[in-house]
Amino acid sequence: MSGRYVIIEAFLRWAETAKAEGRARAANALGRAYLQSEMPRQERAAAEMAMTYLLDDPSPRVRLALAEAVARSPHAPRNVILSLAEDQPEIAGQVILLSPVFTEADLVDLVLRGSSVTRVLIASRGRVSRSVCAALAEIGGEIETLCLLENDGASLSRAALKRLAERLGDSAEIRGLLLDREALPSDVRHLLMRHVGEALAGSNLVQATIGTARLQQVNREAGVAATVSMAGTVQHEDIPDLVEHLRQAGWLTPAFLMHALCSGKIDFFAGAITNLSTCDERRVRSILSSGRVFAVRALYESAGLPRDISTVFVEATLIWREASRTHGGAMLENVSARLRCKFRSSQQSPTAAVQLLDMVEKLANAERRQTARTFAALAALAAA
Repeated sequence: MSGRYVIIEAFLRWAETAKAEGRARAANALGRAYLQSEMPRQERAAAEMAMTYLLDDPSPRVRLALAEAVARSPHAPRNVILSLAEDQPEIAGQVILLSPVFTEADLVDLVLRGSSVTRVLIASRGRVSRSVCAALAEIGGEIETLCLLENDGASLSRAALKRLAERLGDSAEIRGLLLDREALPSDVRHLLMRHVGEALAGSNLVQATIGTARLQQVNREAGVAATVSMAGTVQHEDIPDLVEHLRQAGWLTPAFLMHALCSGKIDFFAGAITNLSTCDERRVRSILSSGRVFAVRALYESAGLPRDISTVFVEATLIWREASRTHGGAMLENVSARLRCKFRSSQQSPTAAVQLLDMVEKLANAERRQTARTFAALAALAAA
């Protein structure tokens, strides 16, 4: 009989009668010896078989001692690590949190099959890859998501951040952690803004204070103003994603587009028209900046705007070209005022055009009031 089997048999005979405390010390020593000592190949195989046997030890103390010995090593036996990961939480936690043996596929599988505790441990690992983050974003609850967002070692992709905002954006804590991220994509930021609006709209106190109908109107107008403001600050490369997000959410209405155009958010506006029309971005920008009237109108109608509204957009574009050279910050007020003057003085202005301009006027007023509030707050701060 080889030395390998003699060692195993001796260990098994001893383990049958030894107390749990002794078995735990032996398990820990066995794990450390396997990882730290130079062993002949047969002895190493025998030690691995003994550790495999200990996985079925009735005492959690023994299995925990083994987990503590092998958890941090990249050379721990894979079968031992995977088995310990399926043990009770205190034992599984040692290896799930620390072991470098796990592959991405292993961790994704644990996310899908494991408990909330398992997912919290995975979300708290020193490094969490994109694929693992994606799995957690898809099925993780609030607790594991908070752990993931607080983990600087988590590689959260744009898609994962958006999925978290979609699933759990109604949680104030999760919203706060997402909004604190400097590189948060604009479409995700807009989605969270909508969650804030929904939270306010659902507040019994706010409803009782200003009334449901008024609250809905304020919420809608504030949402439009905030979104247009966001559109003016988004990085150029992020515009297509924000535009597509807004299109799918039903935000690219004529009133919203007109507000963006009158506000001088031309990069975003061009991105929106590119998304809605069949033209490429360079062609859209060329037409907006210097195209003839018929080309501008054809562009807007290819984006789905009906004739009675497209004429307003054409006029707004011409006014914007002039205003952009002379008016800077007062863009919205200047362009919308000139549009109202032109179309309201005409007896033949379509009803849809008048309604569109009424909406733009409301948005301009709301923006003016917000500017006044900001000025007053800064003045008060300076005087303090």
